[in-house]
Amino acid sequence: MRFAVSPMWQVLSSFRLLRRDDADAAVHGPWLAQVRPRLAAAGLDRGWLAELIPAAGFWPYFLNPAPDGPAPALSAELAAIRSTPAERVRRDLEHLRYHEGSLGPRLRALHADPAARLARVTQEIQVYFDQALAPYWARIRAVLDTDVLHRARQVAEHGAGHAFNDLHASLRWDGDALHLLRRTRPMPRDGSGPGLVLAPTAFGGPRLASRVAPPDPPQLAYPARGAGTLWERGERTDTGALAGVLGRSRARLLADLDTPASTTQLAARTGLSTPAVSQCLAAMRAAGLVSAHRVGRSVLYARTDAGESLLSAGHG
Repeated sequence: MRFAVSPMWQVLSSFRLLRRDDADAAVHGPWLAQVRPRLAAAGLDRGWLAELIPAAGFWPYFLNPAPDGPAPALSAELAAIRSTPAERVRRDLEHLRYHEGSLGPRLRALHADPAARLARVTQEIQVYFDQALAPYWARIRAVLDTDVLHRARQVAEHGAGHAFNDLHASLRWDGDALHLLRRTRPMPRDGSGPGLVLAPTAFGGPRLASRVAPPDPPQLAYPARGAGTLWERGERTDTGALAGVLGRSRARLLADLDTPASTTQLAARTGLSTPAVSQCLAAMRAAGLVSAHRVGRSVLYARTDAGESLLSAGHG
């Protein structure tokens, strides 16, 4: 048994969330309000992912390759997707057609020639990640890492059985077998691949998702602790202590980046001139406190883990 923070699990579950309007989506309201217009402008709401990921139910297993470590890079997962055998792609697409009734034009082309089309699928996934997740990745990753740390401590202090029984309401360990209450197909050890991968998700809602595609190890994606507070804005208006170190303008900009923003947006929100904002952001980016992410013709700036830590310490 091992834990893995997988970017692809976040890509797929977040894209599905964008297609829904329910209680799960409401939890991520601030993120949805910012991301949906970007994706519509880029046409990502009607591209490859829109055909591959229905609003509910099955999505192709080849989109979730087995993580090769505790925190695989998105580039490694995309490379694994591109190397998926053609028969695996076709089998998954036929399973998707069984559930959805038909395949769209892109997926029919993918079924006909997986090797030629998978590169286009992964290109779109990269664009989606850059626009929808990368500007928020430091915050998302912090929630996922904190969850894994909590689970690992449970295993160390109380054993794996305790961790399983605390992982999700539909999961139960009885000392000999792991039971998934709403999964109708068995998952025997000798036929489901070696080991078990547990992947926390920030966007999956309260559900537990499973991927069983031998010879890969089975994967269980579960809701990460703290995902419901991911977009809560901190009450950190007093930046006096931090201003003594960074300067007033930089401290104010760092505090204002609770949500990623462009130079123009930050200038409008803070009252600083656009050149002054650009100069401050360049200095903070060089120091590793903010990151820059191109979204279409704009560049969005976001706090990094180091920026979050510094801001929290200044209010501590």
